[in-house]
Amino acid sequence: MIRDLLALCRSIGIYRLRPGHQATLRKLYEPLVKPGHLVFDVGAHAGDRTACFNGLGARVVSVEPQPLFARFLTFVNQRHDRVTVLRGVVSSKPGRQVLHVNSRNPTVSTLSDQFVQAAQSDHQNWEGQRWDRQLEVDALTLDLLIEEHGIPDFIKIDVEGAEYDVLCGLSQAVGALSFEFTLIQRALAHECLDRCQALGMTECNASLGESHELQFDQWQDVHTIKHWIDQLPASANSGDIYVRSP
Repeated sequence: MIRDLLALCRSIGIYRLRPGHQATLRKLYEPLVKPGHLVFDVGAHAGDRTACFNGLGARVVSVEPQPLFARFLTFVNQRHDRVTVLRGVVSSKPGRQVLHVNSRNPTVSTLSDQFVQAAQSDHQNWEGQRWDRQLEVDALTLDLLIEEHGIPDFIKIDVEGAEYDVLCGLSQAVGALSFEFTLIQRALAHECLDRCQALGMTECNASLGESHELQFDQWQDVHTIKHWIDQLPASANSGDIYVRSP
C-alpha cells in the first residue's frame, strides 16, 4: 500500500501540480473541446486531462482501471457534476482482462503483452521499467460507453499499447479523438490510423511527448502522418495522434 501511495503521489506531482501544465493543456484542447461537449477520457490516470476537459465546460466520462487512481479521481471530482468516473478498461469487447501493472511507474500499466515485450527490449528509453503485478479488471467498449452516455465530441485514448483494441470497440465516427503512440510500436500507430480512416476520420495532427503543441499548422492526411511517424528518431519516444472527421 505504501508503494502504491508513493506512486500515486509521484503521478499527482507530474501531472497535476506542475506549474503551467493545465494552461498548456487548455491551449491544446480548446479548439477541440467546447462547453457542453461530451468527452471520454480513456486511461485517465491522475486525471489531468479530465480536469482540463471539465475546466473547458465539457461533460467527462473518465475511465481508469487502477483502484487507487480510480478512488483518487472519484474523490477529487465528487463536487463536479459534469464528471463521471468509471473503474475499468476500454477494449475491443466487454469482459474481464488482465492489466500488467508497473508498480513504480503506474502510468505505463497496460493490457498489452506486446507493449511490455517491446519496452523490455528497448534500452534507450525504457531501461529499468518492470511490470511486476497483474490485476484482473472489467472491460467495456467505446460502443457501450456511447450506449450509456451518448456520442462523444472527443475521445482521449492513452492505454500504453492497447490503443488499437480500444478503437476496434468503436463502430462509428466521432467528432475527434486522440491516441497515444510510442516509437517502440510504430506499426501499431499505423494500424490505429487505418482504423480511424475506416471509420471516416481522415484529418490528422500530432504532438510529441508532453509538449502540448500540435506539430502541423494545417491538418494532414493519414499517409502524411504515417510518414512523419516513421521518420521520427527513437529518442522522440512517444506522442499523441489527433484525428478528426472532415
